[in-house]
Amino acid sequence: MVKNNHVRVYKSEENLPREEQLAHKIATVAADPVEVTPEVTDMIINRIIDNASVAVASLNRAPIIAARAQALTHAPTTNGKGSSVFGISDKVSPEWAAWANGVAVRELDYHDTFLAADYSHPGDNIPPILAVAQHTGASGADLIRGIATGYEIQVNLVKAICLHKHKIDHVAHLGPSAAAGIGTLLGLDVETIFQSVGQALHTTTATRQSRKGEISTWKAHAPAFAGKMAVEAVDRSMRGQTSPVPIYEGEDGVIAWMLDGPDASYEVPLPEAGEPKRAILDTYTKEHSAEYQAQAWIDLARKLHKEHPEATDPANVASVLIKTSHHTHYVIGSGANDPQKYSPTASRETLDHSIPYIFTVALQDGAWHHVDSYSPERAGRADTVELWHKVTTVEDPEWTRRYHSLDIAEKAFGGTVVITLTDGTVITESIAVADAHPLGARPFAREQYVNKFRTLAAGLVEDAEIERFLAAVERLPELGPGELDQLNITAAPGVIDLAAAPKGLF
Repeated sequence: MVKNNHVRVYKSEENLPREEQLAHKIATVAADPVEVTPEVTDMIINRIIDNASVAVASLNRAPIIAARAQALTHAPTTNGKGSSVFGISDKVSPEWAAWANGVAVRELDYHDTFLAADYSHPGDNIPPILAVAQHTGASGADLIRGIATGYEIQVNLVKAICLHKHKIDHVAHLGPSAAAGIGTLLGLDVETIFQSVGQALHTTTATRQSRKGEISTWKAHAPAFAGKMAVEAVDRSMRGQTSPVPIYEGEDGVIAWMLDGPDASYEVPLPEAGEPKRAILDTYTKEHSAEYQAQAWIDLARKLHKEHPEATDPANVASVLIKTSHHTHYVIGSGANDPQKYSPTASRETLDHSIPYIFTVALQDGAWHHVDSYSPERAGRADTVELWHKVTTVEDPEWTRRYHSLDIAEKAFGGTVVITLTDGTVITESIAVADAHPLGARPFAREQYVNKFRTLAAGLVEDAEIERFLAAVERLPELGPGELDQLNITAAPGVIDLAAAPKGLF
């Protein structure tokens, strides 16, 4: 059974035993040789397909071009055969493959999510774990075990420890989870994983300014940086280098000075010895390329587009009020008090964190596209700007309660919209979860993951390469040592122009 582990700050003279430290307990879970269940294995395959989908769709976006160019200047190291970079056949050093692929996976804000006490995109664990697996010649079964651990640790940290209220970016849970997953993949001992987790956490704490105001391209790089740091932390720990101890509970540690302070108290759930790692089954992916809290609102807007076309014309609309959770209101809603969320010249990264913009465009178009819906032309359309500026959000206590519920049957990421028309008509509709959510109208299964990949790869990857990749990933448990290069995808000729990449220091 999952066991709650009490975590608090200890003064130096209290001398918290190593075995009682959260990083050590995480390492113990990672080192547990428990088998992965078939259900979890199937979901891991789904998420590898999902990551590949969004990475391919990003191949020629500026952050990916830059990250790929950086990676290509770092050849494979002598202790392995190197790792693959999405879109090309060249091999690079594993930490740099984790970097380039991590940016590609994250750029469109289009892969999986888990929301609880904090936020996360647990699919961000896959690039660093896969990179190390390719470099070391691991098998498909090894990779599955490593990814299962990465998801398990990140999801359980997210369930228990809130980072965002202290303005710490959520990748502070990713560094430790990726390090733990790599430890499982490589079969490392508890002590080595313990040191890796501590180093990965210590080097990946940063502020949330990357997700505030004028959101920059760093938003896509932040999880890739955490994955790269996890790879490097494991390398150092394998060489006998140690980490700050205790990293979580110490008097000058992360909790005491970055989170809830010296009086903090958390209950972190972790599997007991021999218990399967199933946390990936609590996570959910995105049908639409936008912040997860926007997924249900896009689906509701599409429905309203069909049922109430009159609400798409700003001349007919007096106001649009979205009643939703604390997070949606204060982070991507009008409660953020970010003028950029209402600016037609805002960056794509800002617009995908603006529920007023997203709801407006989905309402008018009855659809959502990962490129077209964010184009400057689309954002600047006069009737869109007029309607957009009539949309506000407010926190509703009941939707906040459901957002934080630990009961999967009532946990919700939506709310209620009240559209008041100029003739006095009031349209009220509610939605709890996105259509693609496991409890939604059209839950994602293997068919939907495969269709998402085919759709996003069309025109960028040749048909034969699409089929080859899908065949390889679907037999992941049977892939032998050294065969994980089959999980890379090569772009069609002419799609990537390496010579056009920007020049830098390396």
